[in-house]
Amino acid sequence: MKAVIFDMDGTLIDTEKFNIMFWCEAGKKFGFGITPDDVIHIRSLDSRLVAKYFRERFGDSFDFETVRGERRRLMRAHVEANGIEPKPGIREVLDYLKGTGAKLAVATASTQEHADDYLEQIGVKDMFDMVISTHSVENGKPAPDVYLYACRCLGFDPKDCVAVEDAPFGIESAYRAGCHVVTVPDVSEPDEKQLDMLECVAETLDGLIPYFREIGLE
Repeated sequence: MKAVIFDMDGTLIDTEKFNIMFWCEAGKKFGFGITPDDVIHIRSLDSRLVAKYFRERFGDSFDFETVRGERRRLMRAHVEANGIEPKPGIREVLDYLKGTGAKLAVATASTQEHADDYLEQIGVKDMFDMVISTHSVENGKPAPDVYLYACRCLGFDPKDCVAVEDAPFGIESAYRAGCHVVTVPDVSEPDEKQLDMLECVAETLDGLIPYFREIGLE
């Protein structure tokens, strides 16, 4: 195995619980009863599919750009006031992987600007060989595009890469790309369909280290 590609939100940084809160607050402001289950469902999903989901849920009066804009404003205010919290075990697993000589990348549904900023804030951006946003590819998750692109940029076949994810659509994206897939669940546990796609489930990021030792990295 030659490379490890990480999702960001909910995997490297603890943002998903705030995304849930702020989607619900933004929806309420504009008269839409967005629930935590709605937000858990759309995690990592291509924004066009998120818009479609909410229009089907609330009707054509749902103004996706306006509601999403409010959710982003709330998140920005939160980050400015409180910063970004890394997920447990992040430093340990990245230090271990760097020691193996494996290439490391991030493949995220966040914008490039947010990804670079958040990873810089928690002091790990320089540990990655590249950071890739789904905004750089035609189709976001669960399409395999971002993982295929990341593998191509790293110079490796997907079968030589491990993807670390937390969300169902991210797991599907990496699996469809042909990567080996592992997960550290965040706000939901993998179901039977996702478990069939996974090679390892760990409680924390450093809990993946035994898996990485077993498969061998170079």
